Amino acid sequence: MLFYKSWLETRWRFAIGLLLLAGSAVEVVFIYPKVMQLMPLVPMNGAGGELGRRIREGAALASTYRGYVWSQWMRQNLTQMGTLFAVLLGTGGLVPQGSRGAALFTLSLPASRSRLVGVRAAAGLAEFFVLAFVPCLLIPLLSPAVGESYASGSAIVHGLCAFVAGAVFFSLALLLSTVFGDLWRPLLITCAVAAALALCEPFVPGLARYGLFQVMSGAMYFRSGVLPWGGLVTSAAVTLALLYAARINFARHDF
Repeated sequence: MLFYKSWLETRWRFAIGLLLLAGSAVEVVFIYPKVMQLMPLVPMNGAGGELGRRIREGAALASTYRGYVWSQWMRQNLTQMGTLFAVLLGTGGLVPQGSRGAALFTLSLPASRSRLVGVRAAAGLAEFFVLAFVPCLLIPLLSPAVGESYASGSAIVHGLCAFVAGAVFFSLALLLSTVFGDLWRPLLITCAVAAALALCEPFVPGLARYGLFQVMSGAMYFRSGVLPWGGLVTSAAVTLALLYAARINFARHDF
């Protein structure tokens, strides 16, 4: 019953996220031939400065199908949209909104507050797991349609990286949902934290290589074929710590 209740609260966010992420993955695959047609028009030398560097880097990555998929899907679309929907799935559903009767109904259910948080977290993480993996698996399935191939193992690894690192944002949103009774403050605060990390990572030496978004995009695996074990373990530990804090805070909440 509790799992079904959590599903009802988040099903539209999940459905919209799955539709958008899957659609984005399909678009990335089928737009590849058009990108290849435009590649000769990309200036490889004339442009200077940061913009020129980014253009050359993007062109170099797009010179291979694997590099193109990583730069367009894993590093951009999956990371950005995955973060947004991780936050949306983690927001709300714990501190009851609206009438006092809704709060009393939730708390009168035959379950401890710890179980309420646990089921809410399990339901949201299960949904986010699907959002992280299903669109990634579409890449190897659809690639033959454009005359290319993509390893299923790589798709699974990138889905794992996106899920483990993205779960940090889900857990932070869930923790904030035990503090605030509305949807907007947990959503906005978590998005602000994500935006701050995204802005800081390129300029901080350690974060530029081992930051959360670097882990989420699977950058280390793409460049060296090695899983970012340190980042994955750290992300998992932070997620567990945030979920534990959410359980403790919700148990102490005075409704």
